[in-house]
Amino acid sequence: MFKSSFTLPLLHILAAVAFTAVFGVAAAKSLSGEVVGLADGDTLTVLDDAKSQHKVRLAGIDAPEKKQTYGSRSRQSLSAMVFRKHVVVDWKKTDRYGRIVGKVLVGEVDAGLEQVARGMAWHYKAYVREQSAEDRTSYAAAEEQARSERRGLWREPQPTAPWEFRRSLAAHQTD
Repeated sequence: MFKSSFTLPLLHILAAVAFTAVFGVAAAKSLSGEVVGLADGDTLTVLDDAKSQHKVRLAGIDAPEKKQTYGSRSRQSLSAMVFRKHVVVDWKKTDRYGRIVGKVLVGEVDAGLEQVARGMAWHYKAYVREQSAEDRTSYAAAEEQARSERRGLWREPQPTAPWEFRRSLAAHQTD
């Protein structure tokens, strides 16, 4: 039987492709550019070097909606941190709206983690499995500290989580 020197490496490649297909492991990607727009406290637009715009949703957090209490302040907080600054976005997926979902870094600062620490967003635990163990721990700790120190939205007696706000809007629209 003919044996090629390519057989073993080819088998490794096929195994890796099959593993990725079965277990959904995606290779991490990176995007860098200037932040040229913000939709709210967890969504921004990055202009890359090729002058293409990319909508980016910060992974691991959920910020108040625009019409929600703290919605404007959350957007202003993110804007002060990233607007017109160079960022690097480490990402693995896009959401159902076609936005890149990733960790946004401004220098050494994780913008999502900082939003949570400032009390301008929730740690979005519905997607916690998509975070690294280190990020899960630091985001949870940042939220707990912001809550205990009553920072930002945690000053409210019972702040409404954005996912609950969206659910109540959807319910009202079907009435």
